[in-house]
Amino acid sequence: MRTSRTTILEAYARLLADEGERGATMDATARLAGVSKGGLLYHFPSKESLAEALCEHLEELVQADAQTMRTAPEGAARYYIRTSSFEGTDLDRTLVAVARLSRTDHPRAVEVSRWASELWLSVLVDAIGDADVARAVKLVGDGLYYEALLSDPEVGTDVDRPDPGDPSTGAVPPVAGAPRQAIGGRDLEGLLRVIDRLTDLAG
Repeated sequence: MRTSRTTILEAYARLLADEGERGATMDATARLAGVSKGGLLYHFPSKESLAEALCEHLEELVQADAQTMRTAPEGAARYYIRTSSFEGTDLDRTLVAVARLSRTDHPRAVEVSRWASELWLSVLVDAIGDADVARAVKLVGDGLYYEALLSDPEVGTDVDRPDPGDPSTGAVPPVAGAPRQAIGGRDLEGLLRVIDRLTDLAG
């Protein structure tokens, strides 16, 4: 059963992801969550308490994901690559929101973002047995996630994208009617075979 606290936290995460820290005000969060300002303050007496709760939520989600990764029948490396696509899950939304918060040098957000990255890497190292190969696998997965994130129109980013209308940037104008898509199907299976060869090298 959804609680008011959960609804408020999800609204805060959505605002952070879409509008950044400045747009994620207490008033905006209450409005998006559909609660009164008093109702929000009952659960979260300050904006800092909201940020802390969001970071704690990310820790819980990442711990659960890391455990799933450790026991995945296909192996940790394949699992990491296969799930490196922004699907709008609770983990996706929370990860992006905390990342946006960390860009303001929020100490707790910076700490938990680094911790999450290090935990995923440690699971890969344990599973693969070679730190260099594990780091290569993680970089591939992170690149896939970043690309999928940029292609999602509902998620705002602070990334400076090249202007395709400016020839000096060297950016290629997008083809009309052909938006970028997250990797999948044959492309994903082909990439997974490459990952298999990488992990075989570590064996």
